[in-house]
Amino acid sequence: MLPPSDTITVNMSNPIAGLYQTAQRATAAGDLAGAQVALLEILDRDKSSISAWLNLAGVRRQLQDFQGANAALREVLRLDARNFPALLMIATMLEREGQSKAAAAAYGAALANAPPDIYLDAPTLKTVTHARSVHGKYTRELDAFIHSELGDVKKQLAPGQSRRLDAFIGTTLRTRKRYRQEPLEYLYPGLPAIEFYDRDEFPWLSEFESATEAIQGELRTILLEDQEGFAPYIHYDDHLPLDQWRELNHSPRWTAFHFYDLGQPVEERWRRAPATMQAIPKLPQARVPLRSPVALFSVLQPKPRIPPHTGTANFRLLVHLPLILPKGCGFRVGGETREWRLGEAWVFDDTIEHEAWNDSDEVRVIFICDIWSPRLSEEERIAIGQVIAATDAFNGTQPSSSV
Repeated sequence: MLPPSDTITVNMSNPIAGLYQTAQRATAAGDLAGAQVALLEILDRDKSSISAWLNLAGVRRQLQDFQGANAALREVLRLDARNFPALLMIATMLEREGQSKAAAAAYGAALANAPPDIYLDAPTLKTVTHARSVHGKYTRELDAFIHSELGDVKKQLAPGQSRRLDAFIGTTLRTRKRYRQEPLEYLYPGLPAIEFYDRDEFPWLSEFESATEAIQGELRTILLEDQEGFAPYIHYDDHLPLDQWRELNHSPRWTAFHFYDLGQPVEERWRRAPATMQAIPKLPQARVPLRSPVALFSVLQPKPRIPPHTGTANFRLLVHLPLILPKGCGFRVGGETREWRLGEAWVFDDTIEHEAWNDSDEVRVIFICDIWSPRLSEEERIAIGQVIAATDAFNGTQPSSSV
């Protein structure tokens, strides 16, 4: 509706400001026809005024001129296709007309463009709460209908295909957020944004997992003998932007025991963990000068949550193999949340937003390695390494951490 008077710049030498005041006074007096005349005069002078179009739509809605109100709202959306008040008003009018499904879908469009609740006045927040209820019921019913229509089709899909179909349905209904690759540094074109990869793509995975018991034994020894070898996983200089890492920066609550330093084996650590080091060559590890391969024990103490974040480069993927796994640990990549199973590895794209947590009272330890994306040819892998090495050489810099 009309903006409050204290939001209007009152300048009597400005005829538009005077017309806004006229429209406000007319509305307050119940003279909706007079308010409409004043708003139309404003629009005769300035057809790009979103505020005037919105207020005209509100006045016409009170006059029960829903066709005229819709015409005004179309003008708003022509000027600003994501205008939240216009989208919300359209949805409320559709619901009032009894077009329940169209209204529910329109509420969804409005909610997708809504500001945080804290910025909404009480009447608008009440409408938004109603919109969420209507749209939620609609999406649940549509989801059930879609699955009933699929029938036996879904049963014929492999597990990975079934997960992708569920994700497709969720993103189509907007009940699941759409995630994309957001690497901090390196984005190689044409590589798919896959949250968790299917095991079938990695024939070496079972053999790698078979080393779990031996790796666990070496881990237990290292935990007993070399606590100082576990360095904080996050170690940014304080003058750098810390963002979500402020709480865990230089913290002993999340630490790592690295088997490589800037892509080179740490020989003393390799000698102490022969079974672990025999398992690593089973993986097609990424090789980038001064950056990769990467292999480490990741130790998360009880209770902390690793916040949502993304990795550095999409040309490589990460492998997680759980070694010490109390109950209450979880992991999310994009829109899919999983629980680890002891000795069962998975491969995921860490340039898609992900997070982890340990809600138990015990330590959680994961063995982490990197591998090349299986979508890259051997020639591309070599070329990627050369591009990054050439960049370092040109700038005369050395990276402070691995990829």
